[in-house]
Parts: sequence; structure tokens; C-alpha cells
Amino acid sequence: MGRDFPLFRTTSPVPAAERAAILSEPGFGRHFTDHMATAVWTPADGWHEHRITPLEPFSLHPSAAVLHYAQEIFEGLKAYRHADGSVWLFRPEENARRFIRSAQRIALPELPEEDFLAGVEELIRADEQWVPASGGEESLYVRPFMFATEAFIGVRPAEQVMYSVIASPAGPYFPSGVSGVSLWVSSQYTRAAKGGTGTAKCGGNYAASLAAQIEAREHGCDQVMYLDETGGEGNLEESGTMNLCLVTSSGELVTPPLGTILEGVTRDTILALADDFGLTPVERSVSLDELRAGAADGSITEVFAAGTAAVVTPIVGFKGDDFDFLIGSGTPGKQTVALRNHVLDIQYGRAEDKHGWMRRVI
Repeated sequence: MGRDFPLFRTTSPVPAAERAAILSEPGFGRHFTDHMATAVWTPADGWHEHRITPLEPFSLHPSAAVLHYAQEIFEGLKAYRHADGSVWLFRPEENARRFIRSAQRIALPELPEEDFLAGVEELIRADEQWVPASGGEESLYVRPFMFATEAFIGVRPAEQVMYSVIASPAGPYFPSGVSGVSLWVSSQYTRAAKGGTGTAKCGGNYAASLAAQIEAREHGCDQVMYLDETGGEGNLEESGTMNLCLVTSSGELVTPPLGTILEGVTRDTILALADDFGLTPVERSVSLDELRAGAADGSITEVFAAGTAAVVTPIVGFKGDDFDFLIGSGTPGKQTVALRNHVLDIQYGRAEDKHGWMRRVI
């Protein structure tokens, strides 16, 4: 059994009219619900002070370890309103387990899976009115995170840590309809290397990706495509925020293997669903040369990225220092769109959940 997160309800919630206006056009990550979940860890007491409180700023000493040594991890998942008014999470147990793995890599204390789930679910229950209505692609984005709060200067694991969960209503990733994106294949930056932090969902990885994202935009692309540490004509790894998948003319769904990339929940979902769409899931290395040749001769018919925010994002083109090419006709592929729609239908309760992935909260 997980720890209880007792609710200390705010006395100053966002007014109903203002909340309704926000939910009508929430965007992504711009507005936040009325409450937050927190718990504290110390070596002496373990995890304690579990609670749901009004959303408020943290108070940190200037020497707090997270500010100097980036000892921090996070997760991202969504709560979905079904047509009957109930609210569900999609595979939150996988987020909880990945949170533990990230904590191990960043030398943070492990938060029990049941505590992770309790904090997430109790916050959603406290702020149920912030979960958008069913009927579109709106959801409540939930952000659990953990960071070192101990005040000290010195390179060692912190002995005071905070766990927290906040939530933000989110609109559809593609408000004007699903469209394809282009990726810049960076020869200057790599995301991770063997033995590094690539498999952990930690803020430092994302901070290091910002320069590469700027480079991509300077070349007219939406996101960056990373190669492995060999650089140049190396193997594909992942985009700046999502895992990579390719569909071949022979009916394979290919994705780079784990090891230095993030173990995405949506990635795993797509692999599990591949057979239902007549595709054979394959985890193997794919070189940039193979991608370029496959796009040219038609053996690679579709490419997409997979992640929580956009579910499935069609990738229609790639650019690099000396190349610029399209995938197929340069429009979202049929299998890509079909997979995306099916995952969404499961999440919103419009399709049968054959795998038992959905977890009811309300």
C-alpha cells in the first residue's frame, strides 16, 4: 500500500470562469492546477511529509544541491477524461518504474512505485475540475519530479530531497490537424554515450539539448535528430524529445535499441501494437546511410517519433550538412496515422484496452 497524501485544500482556487477560459484553449505547459503533491526524504526518516497542498513556490537555500549539481529527475504522463466522465491514466506504472531507474542513475533516493502512483492520483482527484472534457485531444498533463534540496557545496549525493507533482491542462499537440515535421541531423552534438545519463529522464539531458534545438531551427527544421557517439555517418538514436520509429516496405517497424536512449513508454506501446497493424517489431541499429538509401529507394516508407506529448509525430523529411531529403511523398504515412489514432482511442476509452494499460483514477 502506498502512503496517504492528505489533502490541504486551497482557500483561493482559480475562479470557475477563469478556469473554464483556460480549459477552452489550454495550450501546453502555460497554466497549472490549484494544488501540488509533495513528500520529503532524508536518510534518517526516509520518505515522509506526504501531502497535497495549494500550489505555491518552493523556498530553496542558494546553495541547494540541485542548483549547483543538477541532481534532478522528472516524468511526464497524462490523465484522460472518458465519455462517461471517468478519468484514467495510461500505463502510469511504467512511469513509476522509470522514475526509480532514473533515481538510481542520478543517485537520488528511490520513491516506491505505490507512492509515485498515490501522489499522482491524489493530485488528480483534488484537481478533477481541471481535467478537460472528453471529445477532443485535450488532457491533463501531470509532471512528477524529484530534486535535491539540501543546502551544501560539495560533490556528493544530497541528503535532503523533495518529491513533487504538479499538473497542467494540455490542448492537442496538433491543433490544426496532424502534420509532418522535419529533423536536422546534427553532426556537432550528440545526446548521450554508453555509460552516460541517456537512459535517465533528468533535466541535464534536456538542458544539453537546447543548443542542438537552436541549431535545428536555424536550418529550418522543427527538431534535432541525434546520432550515436560516433557522430558523422553514425547510427540514429532519437530526436530531441521523442524516440524514433521507421516503417519499411517489407513490413518491419524498426526502432533503435535501448542502451543510451530513453526507454519511452509510448515507444514500448508502439512495439506492442505493431503486430495488430501487420508490422514486425524490430529493435536494431539504423545508420544514417541506411536511412538515406532507404528514403531514396523506397525501402523506408514512413518515419515517426513517439512520446507522451504528441503520442506519434510523423517525420516527413531530414536535413543535414550536405543533404536534404523527404520520406515517401513528404506527408504523414498511413501506418503512422493509424497507429497514432489507435493509441489515442485506447487512451480516451474509444477502443478496447486489450493490454490492461489504462488505470482508473476517478
